[in-house]
Amino acid sequence: MRIVFMGTPDFAVASLQAICQAGHEVVGVVTVPDRPTGRGLKMTASPVKQYALEHSLPLLQPEKLRDPDFQESLRQWDADIFVVVAFRMLPKSVWAMPPKGTFNLHASLLPRYRGAAPINWAIINGETETGITTFMLNEHIDEGSILMQASTPITAEDDAGSVHDRLATMGGKLVVETLEGIAAGTLVAKPQPEVANAPAAPKIFKPDCAIDWRLPGARIVDLVRGLSPYPAATMQLQDPSGIVHPFKIYQVCFMPDQNSEQESVVTDGKSVVKIGVCDGFISVLSLQISGKKRMTVAEFLRGCNLTGWKLVL
Repeated sequence: MRIVFMGTPDFAVASLQAICQAGHEVVGVVTVPDRPTGRGLKMTASPVKQYALEHSLPLLQPEKLRDPDFQESLRQWDADIFVVVAFRMLPKSVWAMPPKGTFNLHASLLPRYRGAAPINWAIINGETETGITTFMLNEHIDEGSILMQASTPITAEDDAGSVHDRLATMGGKLVVETLEGIAAGTLVAKPQPEVANAPAAPKIFKPDCAIDWRLPGARIVDLVRGLSPYPAATMQLQDPSGIVHPFKIYQVCFMPDQNSEQESVVTDGKSVVKIGVCDGFISVLSLQISGKKRMTVAEFLRGCNLTGWKLVL
């Protein structure tokens, strides 16, 4: 089949690479326009664009997906099917264009965790399993008929970064298997099952990242894991002079203790920073203070004395 691939981040590159390596004909790639990034606001191409350029794949970068010129260029590629991985919401005039339709790869076991941040929310909510789904696009976000699924455990050692990388690799394999099943006519899309109160995965905003120190320790650990390494959980400490310092927290562990003093900050000044919670202590293992790089708590304490610092709620 003639394939048009649509995607943006590294997660999508794994699928595009798998399609190309499997020998399928990618007649074009669609990704977002270059964006200014970093402190210098340097114009930066998406990872998918970088891969497309490196492999001499035809490329379109529309500002607006409803633009008639973009849609005519897309039509000229004469694709049999569109494959979408981590891209934007498509209008019907785009996803209904190819004769075999458009399918999407989503990083959850649909219908669970529909939305923009399925990996993060699955870990934040303490799930022990997640996976990937290929499904046909329709008028409703993440509600199209399911083509294929694959699952993977979420271990206690996992964070959003490790699950992201594992699902990206699995996704590339599943996308290729889905393409082969559609081409052979052996794959039949099935409506998503009705699941009462299925958890959702909305976009994560700054308030979602703030650690609520009133929660049990295990819940806080899951929040940190689910936001690490990006966008990262956050907390604030106030030094004895009254200055408030924001922190990003990347790794913690929970130490049960019925005698902990909730919201206390405990340190030995060398390698331990603990925050008291309702059922023990959260020991901070990896963190980043504003303007500095990520470091272990021991590295941080070599340059900063936390004696007298207080938690800001």
